[in-house]
Amino acid sequence: MRAVIQRVTKASVSINKKNSASIGFGMVILLGIEHSDEEEDIHWLCKKITQLRIFDDKNGVMNLDIRDTNGEILIVSQFTLYASTKKGNRPSYIKAAPPDIAIPLYKKFINRLEMIMQKKIKTGTFGTMMEVELTNDGPVTIIIDSKTKE
Repeated sequence: MRAVIQRVTKASVSINKKNSASIGFGMVILLGIEHSDEEEDIHWLCKKITQLRIFDDKNGVMNLDIRDTNGEILIVSQFTLYASTKKGNRPSYIKAAPPDIAIPLYKKFINRLEMIMQKKIKTGTFGTMMEVELTNDGPVTIIIDSKTKE
């Protein structure tokens, strides 16, 4: 699994020009799922994300995690995170998991985060054309891959 995490002051997802989900202060997670991902990837990535100290403490130092700030989370499925541009100029998405594999893992990822956070997680709609609007705070953007553990 691959995640792009952005610290935000606000974010929203719209489908067909209608707001589908929105959050205030917190993080947006763009989540890509590949063929070989499994439950272990979910557990590792959810733990890593919720323990990321990317929020400022009272001294302006990034010492707090999402739970410390009572921040919100918005997850957006993003198969293009597995784009390969090795050959030619049209990206290949062959590494991205097909929906029959990705959707159950996406749902388990959301459920795991909700369990850790002890609150509802906002999401986009898997496999749908979405417009994501966000105000990146910092900007702070972190990329994490469960296979390389970084």
